[in-house]
Amino acid sequence: MTYTPIVAAEDAIGLPVDRVGLHLLHAFAKSSGPTAHSAVIQGLKQTYSQNEVDRDTSTAAVRGVVEALDWLRHAGLIAPDPDQSAEFFVISRLGQQVVAASDGLALIQAARRIDVDLHPRIADCVRSQFLLGEYELAAFAAIREVEIRVRELAGASDSEIGVKLMRSAFGPTGPLTDASLDGGERDAVNSLFAGAIGVFKNPSSHRQVTYSDPTVASEVILLGDLLLRMLDTTAVRLGRK
Repeated sequence: MTYTPIVAAEDAIGLPVDRVGLHLLHAFAKSSGPTAHSAVIQGLKQTYSQNEVDRDTSTAAVRGVVEALDWLRHAGLIAPDPDQSAEFFVISRLGQQVVAASDGLALIQAARRIDVDLHPRIADCVRSQFLLGEYELAAFAAIREVEIRVRELAGASDSEIGVKLMRSAFGPTGPLTDASLDGGERDAVNSLFAGAIGVFKNPSSHRQVTYSDPTVASEVILLGDLLLRMLDTTAVRLGRK
């Protein structure tokens, strides 16, 4: 009789640690209540023994699972159960999002992309929205903050918005145009800001935009971060705060 382990020995040995971790996470999600670390390991050893997996293979596989459990903990996908001893854990809120996602690994990798020192104007709000799974709102908020900052620095009115505002602010005689740059570079900066607003902010202002890939949303956020930092340089050049 063959018993089914929580992770096949060949997978625990051969797959990357994050893949093994996600396999474990989905298995934990099928059970109710907290899970004990020792129960996972002992159950695995017993199952491998029952299936007559040789000792060296079993040892390597168990080590792979231990590494995956540690990866799950460091990734914030499992957390200690406050009602049990330290060895018991439950799936965290982030872990539950990953389990529910069509591509959990993509979600984790996207979250890591923005786990950096984001610009202060977007750091708290945008990161929180993203981790809550509100990708569209997070991406929109990052680019909208760019528009707000351009309007502030350019001294434009609230009625000036979108691509028109960018073209005016960074145009040939615009208040944010850096005259020290050559013509081609000035045009490029103009197009960069106008393009970012036109592609990633304006559509979301008028209709529901869905980011099926969280990686794309994270890249939009990082684009907003870059543009805000460029505007910080502009503010210094203009002697503005």
